[in-house]
Amino acid sequence: MEFPALKSQFLLNPDITYLNFGSFGACAKPVFEDYQRWQRELESEPVQFMTVTGLNYLQKSREALGEYIHCSPEDLVFVTNPSYGVNIIAKSLDLKPGDEILSTDIEYGACDRTWRYYCRKAGAKYVRQPITLPVVSKEKIIEDFFKGLSDRTRAIFLSQITSSTALRLPAEEICALSREKGILTIVDGAHVPGHIPLDLSTLQADIFIGACHKWMMTPKSSSFLYVKNELQDLFDPLLISWGYESASPSHSRFQDYHQGQGTRDFSAFLTVPRSIQFMKENDWPSVAAACRKVVRENAMRFCNLLHTAPLCPLTDQFLGQMFSIPVKTKNPEQLKSYLFDQYRIEVPVMPQDGRIYIRYSINAFNTQQDLDRLYDALKDILNKGLFLELERKPDLEHVQG
Repeated sequence: MEFPALKSQFLLNPDITYLNFGSFGACAKPVFEDYQRWQRELESEPVQFMTVTGLNYLQKSREALGEYIHCSPEDLVFVTNPSYGVNIIAKSLDLKPGDEILSTDIEYGACDRTWRYYCRKAGAKYVRQPITLPVVSKEKIIEDFFKGLSDRTRAIFLSQITSSTALRLPAEEICALSREKGILTIVDGAHVPGHIPLDLSTLQADIFIGACHKWMMTPKSSSFLYVKNELQDLFDPLLISWGYESASPSHSRFQDYHQGQGTRDFSAFLTVPRSIQFMKENDWPSVAAACRKVVRENAMRFCNLLHTAPLCPLTDQFLGQMFSIPVKTKNPEQLKSYLFDQYRIEVPVMPQDGRIYIRYSINAFNTQQDLDRLYDALKDILNKGLFLELERKPDLEHVQG
């Protein structure tokens, strides 16, 4: 997989092997130039931009995003990051003592902390239901998850693509089953838009939080919160400002509350149409498919090198453009720093509940040589006896290609 024309479209330092797109994305040059254009317009006439023209631009950006992810733009508000969106929901959910929020034990740490905080404050319980690893089937994930259901479950909270394990979870099926049971569904889709196809009309989650600044390649601090129309009045903004008791209310209290946030530079939100255009111009479904292929084709050689096993069958059903290699190390932070300092490789080493993963992400600017560099670096580290420990080699015959 090589896209030399696309590699030149990113601002990344060519001296760094960048295998961590999943954390903060990387902005494509045409999208970044669009961002700077909006910032210049803002500075050329701040009052008009903040109070009139910018609001019209925001509406157009929401319309483009709504069309891209298949929902009404009126059901979307822009937020700076997914954690911000999750906080809006958790703070306003009006949890009661004894209520439960059902989640998995492989969720993003910031969201775990958010739910623990608000559940403890209300006397409710955040249930981190264990998911059996390695994953053997979608049905087993669903079975594991719903073992945590009780008559006190108020809502489910689920990542569609997990952070540390990079697993695709069966969000659509879990949302459907939860809907049958009358349980509110909240999906953390931070890694989804621009990564795998997203159709909110099919997913049918009650609430969905997604990032644009990851796989959609917009500038940082550009994300969104989707809430079904009939639920929108349940959720207050984190910041009470001019949108509350607005002097010029719009047709939507949801928009007024969450958009009227005082002075903030929302230029990053306005780049969404350009990011969608960039992906269309460059046949992004084909780019993403090529990236997924490279992810899968390299997975087993890393597992073999480190005497470990993949977390799932190596198929599109469970993987996107990221793969997490289970590793044994007592020094994950030092290993990450060593890979960067000594080999100039940017790749996360991610602890979660006593497990450690090296997660590589592949996008259009990456090549096979990037993964070869990571492989050679890990091999060198093993040979030096640094950071990494090997266990007895597992039986890998069950793994499907």
